[in-house]
Amino acid sequence: MKNYFALFFLLLIINFKVSAQILSMREQARVVDELLGERLDSLLPKLMEKNGIDMWVIVSREYNEDPIIKTMLPATWLSARRRTILVFYNNPIKKQYEKYAIARYDVGDHIKAWWDMKKFPNQWDALIDIINKNNPQKIALDYSTNFAHADGLDHTEYMEIMQKLSAAFKSKIVSAENLAIAWLETRTEREMQIYPQLIDITHRIIEEAFSEKVITPGVTTSEDVVWWLRQKMSDMGLSTWFHPSVSIQRNDAQVFDHLQNFSKREADDVIIPGDLLHVDFGITYLRLNTDIQEHAYILRAGENAVPDELKKAFAKANRLQEILTSQFKEGKTGNQILADALAQAKQEGIEASIYTHPLGYHGHAAGPTIGLWDQQNGVPGSGDFPMHYKTVYSIELNAAYEIPEWKKKIHMMLEEDGYFDENGFRFINGRQKEIFLIPRIKSNINN
Repeated sequence: MKNYFALFFLLLIINFKVSAQILSMREQARVVDELLGERLDSLLPKLMEKNGIDMWVIVSREYNEDPIIKTMLPATWLSARRRTILVFYNNPIKKQYEKYAIARYDVGDHIKAWWDMKKFPNQWDALIDIINKNNPQKIALDYSTNFAHADGLDHTEYMEIMQKLSAAFKSKIVSAENLAIAWLETRTEREMQIYPQLIDITHRIIEEAFSEKVITPGVTTSEDVVWWLRQKMSDMGLSTWFHPSVSIQRNDAQVFDHLQNFSKREADDVIIPGDLLHVDFGITYLRLNTDIQEHAYILRAGENAVPDELKKAFAKANRLQEILTSQFKEGKTGNQILADALAQAKQEGIEASIYTHPLGYHGHAAGPTIGLWDQQNGVPGSGDFPMHYKTVYSIELNAAYEIPEWKKKIHMMLEEDGYFDENGFRFINGRQKEIFLIPRIKSNINN
């Protein structure tokens, strides 16, 4: 009985350590609002000056929110209210920085309401009054051909604004694309203190999912693991930005196919010894996102390690990560990075596919696209966007490798999250360098 209670309290402590990383909803709101205040007051005016924009106007209606405005709302606002208009004005010469909410209420603690409805019954007239008062040189609006994140101004709102503006101010309208992307992609110092915790949580969940605690070979299906992941997140008070996937490569006649691997899997695919498992999983926490892909191997009878050929294949994928991230350079476009990395991989005999993307407020976030799985010759538009410092990326790729025993190529699909700044690139919370074993080898048990 004594041993039972000792085990019980040990498990309680272990579970507490994992759960303790997740703040209560109230504490999460406090942190989100603190981060937002720092970004609005310190980061945004610098970004406006850097991008040559002195006025940024963001318009959004409830349930049709601009992707940008959703990153500027306080934690207790789950959507815009009626029509919410935010105006940011920055004049670095006069040292003037103003934040206006042309709305019925203050937008949190950081943007005060500036709509005097007695003086301006029409909301658009209140906007025009602020524009006239500040006389900006450029008025940036959220429209963009290449980035959905920066294309949140809908047709109706655009027409309303243009009908109200004078001809002189109409000529000052410009796209907010570069400023909007800078706002979304730039991470603050405090956000980068928090990000390692998100990725550590993600790694821990995957490590548990890819273990005998969850998987019983011959019984558990890939879909069982998928839903275990979803339930685990819910139980921990987390959310996600995409449904997880678990796929299997094994010694059979099935040829690897991206579409089948990610969207047309067998729901009742039972996991068996000799399987190479792959997971694609990420969480959303404190408005930031993770995106991780890792592998596990199901030991066959008599095995106590991953087969050598699978180890070699995994090493190729690890090397491809290093090749890609060594090409990161400020000002270099996603397409240039892609081409140079693929060329180097080819020289080293690696059959590579690279489809890396920015990460942050969104999973597939704003910034330079570095390949798509079906566009390895470059991505027009978003692939032409340059890389900047203080940005986070999901290093997503795969390396193909011939497994003689299986008489086919497998694909080691890896994805780990990293940060790029003036000091170069680094993985934020490490990366998988060895395939997980299921079951884990116990050091005190001899076969």
